[in-house]
Amino acid sequence: MSTRLALLGSINIGGNRIKMADLRDRMSARGFGEVETVAASGNVILSSKEDEEALRGRIVRLIEEDFGITGFVVVRTVEEVRSAINENPFHGEGSDKMVHTIFLPRQPDEGGFERLLADHRERGAERLALGPRVLYLDYVHGVGVSDLTGRFIEKRLGCRGTARNMTSLKRILGKMKDYA
Repeated sequence: MSTRLALLGSINIGGNRIKMADLRDRMSARGFGEVETVAASGNVILSSKEDEEALRGRIVRLIEEDFGITGFVVVRTVEEVRSAINENPFHGEGSDKMVHTIFLPRQPDEGGFERLLADHRERGAERLALGPRVLYLDYVHGVGVSDLTGRFIEKRLGCRGTARNMTSLKRILGKMKDYA
């Protein structure tokens, strides 16, 4: 068994409301064992023997069947979460609330990151860097005033992602260590 983090995308924004207590109860009832959620934004810590894709698929099905939401889930190990913090080139430079790691299900399409950089040039002060199945992003002046929306990024990279700021990731990593 290894400790994993399931990052649920687009949960508790817009109309996709799920109470974390309900999510924990449903996951436990569906055989996921003991699960812990961190914050209300769809961060689920659990232990599993399954490979990433099988675990991701089971969680997506649960969200669709039990909550009626078409789910987007990315699964990461403790080491991958740690790396998402430590390898983020903007961590320690920008505010922890403004510096994000966007978790991607796979590496972007060839040329996707270059398209993103080219299309974003002249649009804002945000800084971007690509890592292994992650996009590092410093929103500098704030997410709310940025032109770098999820849709804008997804269109250029050719894949969807789900973002967490450094404050959230540090909290999650601390809980994952306690869970193991």
